[in-house]
Amino acid sequence: MHAASLRDCEAWRAEGLKLSTNSNEACKMYDAILTQYVKWRNDETLGGFEGCISAIQAADPNFVMGHVISTGLELVATTSSTRLNERLASAVRRTVELADSQDITPRERLHVKAMELFSHGNFPKACDAWEDILLDHPTDLLALKFAHDAYFYMGAQTPMRDSVARVLPHWKPHMPLFSYLKGLYSFGLMETRFYDQAEKVAMEGLALTPDDAWSVHSVAHVCEMKAEVDKGLKFMESREKDWQVSDVLASHNYWHWALYFIEKGQYEAALQIYDSQVFRRCKTTGSMLDTVDACSMLYRLEMEGVCVKDRWRELLQITQPHTDDHVTLFNDLHFLMVSLGAKESRTSQRLLEGLQELAKEPGENQQHQLAGTIGVPMCQAMMEYDQGNYSGAVEQLYPLRYHIVDIGGSDAQRDLFNQLLIHAAMKSENKHHQKLGRCLLVERDAVRPNSPLTDRLMQNALALHI
Repeated sequence: MHAASLRDCEAWRAEGLKLSTNSNEACKMYDAILTQYVKWRNDETLGGFEGCISAIQAADPNFVMGHVISTGLELVATTSSTRLNERLASAVRRTVELADSQDITPRERLHVKAMELFSHGNFPKACDAWEDILLDHPTDLLALKFAHDAYFYMGAQTPMRDSVARVLPHWKPHMPLFSYLKGLYSFGLMETRFYDQAEKVAMEGLALTPDDAWSVHSVAHVCEMKAEVDKGLKFMESREKDWQVSDVLASHNYWHWALYFIEKGQYEAALQIYDSQVFRRCKTTGSMLDTVDACSMLYRLEMEGVCVKDRWRELLQITQPHTDDHVTLFNDLHFLMVSLGAKESRTSQRLLEGLQELAKEPGENQQHQLAGTIGVPMCQAMMEYDQGNYSGAVEQLYPLRYHIVDIGGSDAQRDLFNQLLIHAAMKSENKHHQKLGRCLLVERDAVRPNSPLTDRLMQNALALHI
């Protein structure tokens, strides 16, 4: 990315996306931050995210959209909560005050409103505001990307797909970042089980931009969901040089690579990726995506009977400070895996009680509204399982199985809870649960034929209950 090709005030106006500032530098830095967000990478030639955020504030400290993008990115990262982080909460308030004191465009006002709603945990209303923007400004990529992420946190698979489908006809190949829409659309197609179409669209994106890590990620998901393990391994390996430059997503793509090894029962290979890539990166970045990947990987390996106890203790150092955040249920459940794995029962208890407390008066926070019906029982199911009360775990999890999508994340990430239910059902003393476990395996085999993991579990089921 060359600084010369970044859009100035005039260029944004020409695209019908006027920015309320007289500073060309501020406009260019806005473009630089947006570009890095879409590409999932810190571009050092531009100074990375940090450098650009400092530069935008220096260029025009009162530039509303500068605040919207920098504060919005911190919110969307879900690494801290405005309930606990006064600096972040006041950054949101400052943006709202700036917007109120200036004559800005209706589009920019909607951006401020969406960011404020998101900061209160009102993800659905935030998405409505972003969609409002896209109705009149279908090429507003910041609105599209923020909405995409928020839908992801809600497990809103169809809206995530359709949000991109609606704007696609308005995008032309010469427009900046055009090719990245392929990856966004592909991911929505994949999450709504249009696997062949998803793969086709992702490959179109990669033909235009070989280092588009989100398109790579979409293909990785397709291989995961169809249990095309060897194809997935080959694909990730052959394109590693291209996608690993996207430092923000690289760890997650390595996580997908490791999942294929877990699927094949090649635990050492998976652990090697965990140690050399996933944990190493999550320790350096503190990124929430990297952190939850590390949590889920150890949990999967442990369910498969691999001993990872020292790794739990190391990971606890990273997750424990987030115990009281409660930004998303998805994050909470992953932190709980670690405190349970590290046998840190005080932390587990604190996380559960904090969630129960917030569920009593959730206000407009969509995640806290779901805490009582989904978050708390799922935490309890994991605790029951951890204590060896397998039938209790089944009783909590089974009624929720078609609602787990609401905790957000992808089908591949949530599959861990399908596996947990199967393990709990097979280990339960209750004959009815054992039968349920076998039924769940038959069902799993039907949607994902030739899965080595399913075959292994079926063998176990036979051995256990003869």
